[in-house]
Amino acid sequence: MDRPPAVLLPGLVCDAEVWKDQAERFRASSTIQILQYGNSDSIADMASTVLERAPEKFALAGHSLGGRIALQVVRRAPERVLGLALIDTGFEARPGGEAGEHELASRRRYVEIARSQGMRAMAREWLNDIIHPSRLSDAALTGAIIEMAARKTPEVFTAQIHALEERPDATQVLPSIRCPTLVLCGRQDGLSASERQRQMAAVIPGSKFVVIENCGHMAPMERPEETTSAMAEWFETVARSAQATGSAKARS
Repeated sequence: MDRPPAVLLPGLVCDAEVWKDQAERFRASSTIQILQYGNSDSIADMASTVLERAPEKFALAGHSLGGRIALQVVRRAPERVLGLALIDTGFEARPGGEAGEHELASRRRYVEIARSQGMRAMAREWLNDIIHPSRLSDAALTGAIIEMAARKTPEVFTAQIHALEERPDATQVLPSIRCPTLVLCGRQDGLSASERQRQMAAVIPGSKFVVIENCGHMAPMERPEETTSAMAEWFETVARSAQATGSAKARS
């Protein structure tokens, strides 16, 4: 079965490395684009970049920050998105009050480390929040994440943090989604709680929710086999849906 082109959106200070295993699997049967956001400092601008560079119609997967961008893409051009995969992400705006202030303080601490000590130092500290504790001694995984972050500058990191701090609320987008949708997360995701992601999936009509055990925020890298397997099943569903839609239009 022919599969539609797919666009994969990396998360905060991530690049193609975060999608390495999934892209290798899907490139055998589809055209894959892994997009970057340049120096954009807003979700809206990042979504504009995606819409400018993506094919006319495509399957869309976003990890973390990329998932929030994906929701903005769906908000603006739902007719172009054939399928949606949201990985370790969220949908709500930054909360007000003490919770919001705590989030700001945490994010800005990482910005200060990046500016004063460099991106590798920031990433080494960040690892404690983003991967399962049992993987902190996994040199291959931690090294890949640190080097990935080091390929970004503190300026790009600051811009992406600003985008997250000012992120739009996508609550009203969720019930409007009509394409095959996968919501996947690590059980121990320390940044986007798995329970909130379960609640997100519950509002998206017909979506599938997958939790990966013993996994933190970096599911595509922490548990690539399980993530790729779930995404492959989703991609098959997207292809069947697109084919059925195309056949129905041809008959009309």
